[in-house]
Amino acid sequence: MCDGRTPTPEELPPCYEGTDWSGCTLQQFMDCPYNLANNRQVRMLADLSLVGCYNLSTVPDKRRSQLLLESAKKNLRDMAFFGLTEYQRKTQFLFERTFRLRFIRPFVQYNSTRAAGVDLDNDTVARIEELNDLDMQLYDYARDLFQQRYQYTRQLERRAHRLALRSHGLDPRDLLREEGGVGGEGTARLPTEDYMNHIINRW
Repeated sequence: MCDGRTPTPEELPPCYEGTDWSGCTLQQFMDCPYNLANNRQVRMLADLSLVGCYNLSTVPDKRRSQLLLESAKKNLRDMAFFGLTEYQRKTQFLFERTFRLRFIRPFVQYNSTRAAGVDLDNDTVARIEELNDLDMQLYDYARDLFQQRYQYTRQLERRAHRLALRSHGLDPRDLLREEGGVGGEGTARLPTEDYMNHIINRW
């Protein structure tokens, strides 16, 4: 749906015969030029009306890609919060500080997926990356923006913590020394460490 209507069959021809992708090989999946799986994240975040929705004749391909990517980046920046699957604990930290709530349990970092059990040759991987180049650029941008937000929020929290200690006549440096210093054995686990990494290190 874009600008109040769905794409026409001419704008978005079917990639396969039948009701679903059953029996379709990966090569057939990649070969379809109208496959909406390609660069799906950019398309979901971008304002498609900027490029005439699904009418590919409205804007040249290169310009269309540029407009979609920049639109997706802008909409991502405008979001009060977003997280990344690879950083569950940091995502939880930002969510809790953004919306001023606390989860009962810490998020758990699972890095193993069903896709991890599939072996692909280098040429196939390169083709997938080529087909999803806009999504890969968006991910790099999102990861940088996410880390910036995380670091900024951590700095604000540390500053607020120091001010609170001083308001009670305490010196934050004394507390650090009592706990073994930064990185010492007595340092408590930061709430933003990736959960599984913490478990592995302590095990």
